[in-house]
Amino acid sequence: MDIFNNKLYFTSNTEYKTFIEQIINGMYDWVRVIDIDDNIIFVNDSMSKALGKNLLGEKCYNAIGRSKPCDNCTSRKAVFEGTIQNKEEIIGEKVFSVMSSPIRDEDGRITAVVEVLRDITEMKKMQKKILEHNKKLQSELNIARKLQCSLLPKDLPRDKIDFSYVYRPCEAIGGDFLDIFKIDNDHMGIYIADVSGHGVPASMLTVFLRSSINKRTLSPAEALNQLYKEFNRDYYDQELYITVFYAIIDTKNKSIIYSNAGHNVSPILFNHESLRFDILRIPGVPISDWVDDPAYTEKIISIEKGDRLFMYTDGIVELRNTKNEQFGEERLLNILLGEKMSPAMTLDHIIDTALEFANVKNLNKIIDDITMALLEVV
Repeated sequence: MDIFNNKLYFTSNTEYKTFIEQIINGMYDWVRVIDIDDNIIFVNDSMSKALGKNLLGEKCYNAIGRSKPCDNCTSRKAVFEGTIQNKEEIIGEKVFSVMSSPIRDEDGRITAVVEVLRDITEMKKMQKKILEHNKKLQSELNIARKLQCSLLPKDLPRDKIDFSYVYRPCEAIGGDFLDIFKIDNDHMGIYIADVSGHGVPASMLTVFLRSSINKRTLSPAEALNQLYKEFNRDYYDQELYITVFYAIIDTKNKSIIYSNAGHNVSPILFNHESLRFDILRIPGVPISDWVDDPAYTEKIISIEKGDRLFMYTDGIVELRNTKNEQFGEERLLNILLGEKMSPAMTLDHIIDTALEFANVKNLNKIIDDITMALLEVV
């Protein structure tokens, strides 16, 4: 054998065959060649040393401690079908990935099969550990989801406000959140929030939000300023941020006072009878560490019996159809100002219309959190 211009040259076929055999014997994987009668006609050094005996001439199944051919014999299948076959095989205490490839003579007839057996025992053990870990993690996520859902608004007096909401995280736990609560006999508070990102880190900030927001003050701007300071005291090293729209409904004086911490979709106040609607736009910095003083402001708007307040996150309006068009605010408005239904039925209608628009069969196929709330002054 000579090397010339980085190429190997062999002086005889015997020298070439010896070189190929050296390559195969240098492999860590087990390699054997089996004729069409199941006899081993070649085996590399790795397999011979591992099994501790001369395997030449033995039946392929006897060599691995069996008395008859394997039920899922890939070598026979490779001969019959003329294609490469794969399987996993347990030999002793080890698991092997087996690839059987047909060998053809000059006339194209299959005369033997070469098997390559790769030890995947450690990989299978690792897969098992990962599956067990994932199962445990899923169980913990389910507990976290139940905890997060338990923090959502429950039964509230409906003598002054009727309401319904949809909360659907795209993962087991989400970064969207909303809360509706009684402040005193004449005031109801409601906020909707969206934490950047998804999963556990985002959900932890929703818990922080619920436990930290001031539910006693009658000033949404004051509540957001306090929340901003507390976030920067406890979560200053977080890359995540929270957008929050917070409104307080005065049921006695028939008004809504509201403030915004960077929530990018503005709530809609509307009335079916007058076909009036107001989009409650007001600027504000997300709950973050972006500025020293966010200086939240607030606005006030009058309401009357029959008025409805719709609050939502961007998951629903950012749904896209096959033309890459967004569902958008205008389609949302058309539904809200259309036929009057109960708050719960209206939200269901929004979801059905949005899914049809996006050609999605169900909410589980949507890749963003979807949260909406609809309140009516009664």
